[in-house]
Amino acid sequence: MNLAGRRAIITGASMGLGAAIAEEFLKAGAAVLLCARSAAELDAQVERLSKAHPAARIARALADVANARQVDALFDAAQKELGGLDIVVNNAGVYGPMGTIDAVDWDDWVQAININLMGTVYCCRKAVEALKPKRAGKIINISGGGATNPLPGISAYAASKAGVVRFTETLALEVQEFGIDVNAVAPGALATRLTDQLLEAGPDRVGKALHARMAKLKQEGGTPLHVGASLCVYLASRESDGVTGRLIAAQWDPWPFDQPIKQELKASDIYTLRRIVPAERGKPWGK
Repeated sequence: MNLAGRRAIITGASMGLGAAIAEEFLKAGAAVLLCARSAAELDAQVERLSKAHPAARIARALADVANARQVDALFDAAQKELGGLDIVVNNAGVYGPMGTIDAVDWDDWVQAININLMGTVYCCRKAVEALKPKRAGKIINISGGGATNPLPGISAYAASKAGVVRFTETLALEVQEFGIDVNAVAPGALATRLTDQLLEAGPDRVGKALHARMAKLKQEGGTPLHVGASLCVYLASRESDGVTGRLIAAQWDPWPFDQPIKQELKASDIYTLRRIVPAERGKPWGK
């Protein structure tokens, strides 16, 4: 899983999973452009990574992915600072407002959709513009449990992440002829600052079940960040060529995939979102 000579944008890279992805990309030999909204946090991360990888090419750019003009500037910076682009990792995201849909602030709910879904889609749009002429490239969208499970209390997060996965599947088909692979990653249950936000919101706002699950996650530590970050390295590498349009779970799925599995994936709906029909649950009703 060598990324030597590859150039990557990583959004939401100032902390948590985004910082871990940047770390693993640098270890694999990539040049990286880190993006985040906080200048202080981004500068601290760049300084840390530069000390750990003194020979690496590390650039930074302030950008809010919900702001199209700032995303335009981000991709212009990739051309200027890295000399081109091969990989885009869309990691930036928020939980959004916490509480029932009739109680949360509507503008905050819409803003979460703008960041998690619209921001990811626009970054993908810019990535396709950059990668199509090369007829090669990798786009990796960070999804998670919100895409496959209802999450009362954080509905903007759940809806946006499900949208990211279906968009990933759709975009993969649109750009397949150009040699661009597009996948979504479920990095596992992470103990990050977002987890702390859920705990601080309390069980009345996010529900007793989710709050208890997050408390247990916080206590036990969750999935190590490097697990999801390593999957991103695999999906960014040539070793994963041909794997596209999938939601892959870092903790549970048998990656890296051998050639027989790759061939089976191409001819199946494994690792995709789909509707379950009654017959699949042993029910006689319906067709």
